[in-house]
Amino acid sequence: MSKARESPAATGGAAAILLRYLRDQNRPHSAQDAFGNLQREHGLGKTAVVKALEQLAQQGKIREKAYGKQKIYFPDQDQFPTVSDSELKALDNEISELSSKVQTLQQSCRHMESELKDLNGSMTTPEMIKEIEELKKDCASYTEKLERIKSAANHVTPEEKEKVYNEKKLYCKEWRRRKRMATELLDAILEGYPKSKKQFFEEVGIETDEDYNVTLPVAV
Repeated sequence: MSKARESPAATGGAAAILLRYLRDQNRPHSAQDAFGNLQREHGLGKTAVVKALEQLAQQGKIREKAYGKQKIYFPDQDQFPTVSDSELKALDNEISELSSKVQTLQQSCRHMESELKDLNGSMTTPEMIKEIEELKKDCASYTEKLERIKSAANHVTPEEKEKVYNEKKLYCKEWRRRKRMATELLDAILEGYPKSKKQFFEEVGIETDEDYNVTLPVAV
């Protein structure tokens, strides 16, 4: 299949649009730049843009300059009035002022975007009211529980608690010592016993911690 060819009318319409665009912008553009900037608004095809730019250059309405394999197009500067040094300086000052305003506005936008992000992440007023009510209920429940604990008559003093821990430590130490002694004694007996350890325990009637799933507490 052959490629679709742009009609002269389409090329002519594109030329008018491109000429006006290049004059308004007054800076160099490649065919791709012009196509990308105008395609969405005017629906221009890439072929029509290329042909229109070449036609305008041949007619002397715009200038064409090649950089390697790429060509750039820009309006003929002779059609623009000469600008004096004072006018250039005024334009530079205006550009500087506008650039400063742009920076200020960008900074303000960033600040507002940050503020908006914080607000979007915050609870709404109804949500805040609901949360406060829930916290009040929790607070009342904890207060009631605390009062019940305070009014109880079975409080344990720090001294009593310390005494219980010390006694537990002492008893566990003694338990461990006696178990070690019993184990050593039984091992000595079993050395000359002709039957198994289990049979010996059954005959003598020995019950172990393991029989009742009792575990000796870890020493602290």
